[in-house]
Amino acid sequence: MNYLAEKISEWLSEYLTQAKLESFVIGVSGGIDSAVTSTLAAMTGKPIFVLSMPIHQGEDQVDRASEHIEWLQSRFENITHLEYNLTEIFDDFKSLFEGDDGLALANSRARLRMTTLYQVASTNKGLVVGTGNKVEDFGVGFFTKYGDGGVDISPIADLYKSEVYEMAKSLEIIQSILDAPPTDGLWDDGRTDEDQMGITYDELEKAMKWVGREMTRDDAVLMEKYATLRKQNLHKMLPIPIFKR
Repeated sequence: MNYLAEKISEWLSEYLTQAKLESFVIGVSGGIDSAVTSTLAAMTGKPIFVLSMPIHQGEDQVDRASEHIEWLQSRFENITHLEYNLTEIFDDFKSLFEGDDGLALANSRARLRMTTLYQVASTNKGLVVGTGNKVEDFGVGFFTKYGDGGVDISPIADLYKSEVYEMAKSLEIIQSILDAPPTDGLWDDGRTDEDQMGITYDELEKAMKWVGREMTRDDAVLMEKYATLRKQNLHKMLPIPIFKR
């Protein structure tokens, strides 16, 4: 078993005890981050509520999520699977607005899921567990403010994406998830995370690790892409501005 995985699981368990709560609540999407995070939470032995929350979801994403949940339940006795198809609720919400602002609606999907996670957490003395990694949460802010960014605890937020994959392999996460291109699942056209960002995770990691070092011309171009993306999303990673008297 991966030593770091065990340490993170112990940390989760200790935090839950200190918070005087009883369970963890996690959204499972069929992606690598939620697969690793839900496994780490399951390793605590505490009650785990894993939620499927499809909204016009691609069949491949739904299948991977279901396969992972079955895998979890076959290995851990503390897993409760809850499924909430939010498609109809989302469509009703969408009908309130004229036009089709794709980004706003994509973010609304994430916020609807966040609301659902907290509803379950509140009724089960639970903590909502975040699934963001270091690149997304602290590098370029690739998450929805008050959506998937709205969580109580973030166990893999100090792991680069490559480290999440390494941990997934050590935890024996199913191959279909290891092979699937990372996607937030918020778009009907199935675009990947890297499609949206216009840069690969490997390139982002390289840029984050090269900050403050000498660079070649190619490195400088890469750093400029990273800096631009980070600047666009920096408001998500900073505290809310407060007027001081």
